[in-house]
Amino acid sequence: MIRVLEARFVTTAVEPKGYPMGTMPEVAFVGRSNVGKSSMINTLTARKKLVRVSNTPGRTRTLNFFEVDLGLGRRETRETIRLADLPGYGFAKVAKTEKAGWELMITRYLNERAPLKVVVSIVDAEVGATPDDMRMLGFLQEAPPQILVAATKLDRLPKAKRKPALHKMADDLGVPREAVLGFSSTEKFGLEELWASLVNVLLPRES
Repeated sequence: MIRVLEARFVTTAVEPKGYPMGTMPEVAFVGRSNVGKSSMINTLTARKKLVRVSNTPGRTRTLNFFEVDLGLGRRETRETIRLADLPGYGFAKVAKTEKAGWELMITRYLNERAPLKVVVSIVDAEVGATPDDMRMLGFLQEAPPQILVAATKLDRLPKAKRKPALHKMADDLGVPREAVLGFSSTEKFGLEELWASLVNVLLPRES
């Protein structure tokens, strides 16, 4: 049993000196611009406005860090983890120099951040895996943290098409089907499964 007790914004950073201190286990969320990262984090933390949700692609331009207090098990043992919301990739309407800056910020964080234990790679279930998603997953497979693939916006597909879409996404990304978790912020679908997977990596003795 996993219950969110409290969630709070910590800080914004663009380079390592601005990252939160300490060794608290950390999970990062990456995905194309407007893929639903903010909605996913809000749903996971049971907070409607912890992360600002925008319809404008490319709105997130920094690394945003949050802390979440969890109650685990029947006795609700209290544990705290950190979430990192990364800028979206694949947004074309950005100056090349600014885009290069974002990419450096993201790759440096993913490669060098010691407390980072797992990365949630978010892919739009309605759109399917794009070339940008495939490139990002290829990069993540070379980075130290473990990877979870979350197919978000699953509610936009008819129920009969959801499983086939997840199978195709797994095939396109070259990962096992069980490595792709279906998720919907609207229907709260996949919420418990995603939390269980994250806790299993971040707090293995408590899972």
